[in-house]
Amino acid sequence: MSESPDRTPLPRTFFDRPVLDVAPDLLGRTLVRRSPEGLMELRLTEVEAYAGAIDPGSHAFRGRTARNAVMFGPPGHAYVYFTYGMWHCLNLVCGPEGQASGVLLRAGEILKGADLARPRRRSARHDRELAKGPARLATALDIALSLNGTDTCAGPDAPLSLLTGTPPAPGRIRNGPRTGVGGDGAPHPWRFWIDEDPTVSPYRPHSPRRRTLDSRRPTA
Repeated sequence: MSESPDRTPLPRTFFDRPVLDVAPDLLGRTLVRRSPEGLMELRLTEVEAYAGAIDPGSHAFRGRTARNAVMFGPPGHAYVYFTYGMWHCLNLVCGPEGQASGVLLRAGEILKGADLARPRRRSARHDRELAKGPARLATALDIALSLNGTDTCAGPDAPLSLLTGTPPAPGRIRNGPRTGVGGDGAPHPWRFWIDEDPTVSPYRPHSPRRRTLDSRRPTA
């Protein structure tokens, strides 16, 4: 990237908006992962919006459960879930408390800490593939259920936080159907990505019998 990303933290008010406003606005933002192993930073290049009670593709469509309870809490928190018995996925809770919605973080470019990600993602042929897909992103950043409910607005010592980064020009933002979402939620064009960015994952339609690292399970 030619520009230096803005290091200003994103406030809670950023997330306390309709999910379809937050999702495209997350593109180009910097996700910071702090752990005992070291610091990692990732530029978000692909996300998907999930609109809770009005969205059949959402984990919260049928109401609150022990699994999705974080989605009904304050905006700006991380919702982490485990899928297919193998992979974690990371989401950011949006909108007013009590109205569950969230954004799945699908892909990004690792700006710092690629040396920490490579041992976790040994199948990646290039660094641009380290976080190319939601399960891959979570694996590269060492995201696990222990981070479910993390407040990303808690301050500079939080294990997860977001910085203003460098949002793309509006003309570079594209949208289309969400990857792997079937049923009534399939037509929603709520996947957003930065056009021609090499870290963006390929679109695949719903395929219930196919389970891969890219994770077809819907979220938020």
